[in-house]
Amino acid sequence: MQNSIKTVANNFQAGTAESIILTDMTLLRTQAYIDGQWQDGDEGACEAVINPATNNVIAYVTKASQAQVLSAVDSAAQAFLPWKNLRVDERAAILRTWHDLILSHKEDLSRLMVMEQGKTLAEARGEINYAASFILWYAEEARRAYGETIPSHIPGAQLSTSREAIGVAALITPWNFPCAMITRKAAAALSIGCTVVVKPASETPLSALALAELGERAGLPKGVFNIVTGDAKMITEVLCASEKIKAISFTGSTRVGKIILAQSTATVKKCSLELGGNAPFIIMDDMDMTVAAKAAIDAKFQTSGQDCLAANRIFVPRKNYEDFLQKFKYEIEALTVGPGCDDDVDLGPLIHERAVKNAQAIVDDAIAKGARLLTGDQSKAMGPNFFIPTLLADVTPDMLVYREENFCPVAGVIPYDDLDSLIAMANDTEYGLAAYVFGDSIRDIWAILPALDYGMVSVNSVKMTGPSIPFGGVKQSGLGREGGRQGLEEFSELKYYCFGALPRIPAPS
Repeated sequence: MQNSIKTVANNFQAGTAESIILTDMTLLRTQAYIDGQWQDGDEGACEAVINPATNNVIAYVTKASQAQVLSAVDSAAQAFLPWKNLRVDERAAILRTWHDLILSHKEDLSRLMVMEQGKTLAEARGEINYAASFILWYAEEARRAYGETIPSHIPGAQLSTSREAIGVAALITPWNFPCAMITRKAAAALSIGCTVVVKPASETPLSALALAELGERAGLPKGVFNIVTGDAKMITEVLCASEKIKAISFTGSTRVGKIILAQSTATVKKCSLELGGNAPFIIMDDMDMTVAAKAAIDAKFQTSGQDCLAANRIFVPRKNYEDFLQKFKYEIEALTVGPGCDDDVDLGPLIHERAVKNAQAIVDDAIAKGARLLTGDQSKAMGPNFFIPTLLADVTPDMLVYREENFCPVAGVIPYDDLDSLIAMANDTEYGLAAYVFGDSIRDIWAILPALDYGMVSVNSVKMTGPSIPFGGVKQSGLGREGGRQGLEEFSELKYYCFGALPRIPAPS
């Protein structure tokens, strides 16, 4: 499979959309990484990785067999105790080296991400910084995985707890953040002493494999960090069924999360699930509408709308409704859509044509049910995977754009009359990941915050995430938290100790 590197380089040189060659071509790996070895699939089985901007094949990546997935699990299980038994500062030193290598190769990793995922180069660079931040954070935070001393109710006994690594963890990650979703999970797991088997999305395996290459250079021992690529259904079923896998962390759709949760019951795994979102973007009636429109752009259209935190439903006071719509329309039409490698592009392509068809179905459904299409002329799209940012007004609860996590650059705007009806509409969803509130009145903000059924609420700021915060939702947006000290809990167990007092035996006289 090594010759695929040359194939990719030649493909770029031939004049495809981005004409990019990596400075360090050894980062472009196409084999599975198992037990510290790069492995081809059985009989050379592989699958194509497509550049969303051009629909060109940029690489062929190994499809691991069932036997290879089991081998990855076995290698992680064998590596677990030696890795766990390293001092926490020794594990931290390796993680810090990994962090430094990622940042020193940021440009190559960013361009690789643009090739396979489609996001803009600026967004990709931001993601590499974000991804690296989790590794540095957990290299330090694992030093503070403290236990506690418990006042004893047993005469003469000493009671205490410690937090210990749970074992081998399976990490199943999505295509929209192909580096950060791996490091957010892996850094927490590795720092506390777990070993991991990673299944990256089939659309974006190259970023994951590049992380493995840098992890190997950083000194991660063989078996500690494994990457298996290929058939998602088969690999997931193997990981869920394995008794050697003690924890599963998944980021993706609620539908798939429910399947993973069900498949993990037979072996009673610890499951951390970061699932779908349907974020409300709430504009209070004292907010400047120009400021609100600019903030809504950032909240809705990052990663071309393919973000679980993206603002799906935008709620505007009725008295400011038309004013906001005009300002928001102006900001949307100022966005530039094109290949992510172009410096002046704001939005790249969607991940594939199915995503474009889904976006169009959402728009068609809304218009058929009475929504106004204020902007979003798809005849201007430059290719089959591009979708022009779209604004829908007068959205109602019976529309797909209101009900579903649309994962596309389609914004739905809804007017409201009072706080009670606003709260009811904002909570009218099965999801509960994130919500945004923009306003000036502290009284109104404090009135609405406790009423919102969301795991994360950001006030007057689109940016809310980072390595120190507990990321996660309520309702059908998932289980558990990633990031922060809480992220260590997903990959560890609490152990309780009771030291009893033996009776003293008198010395012989």
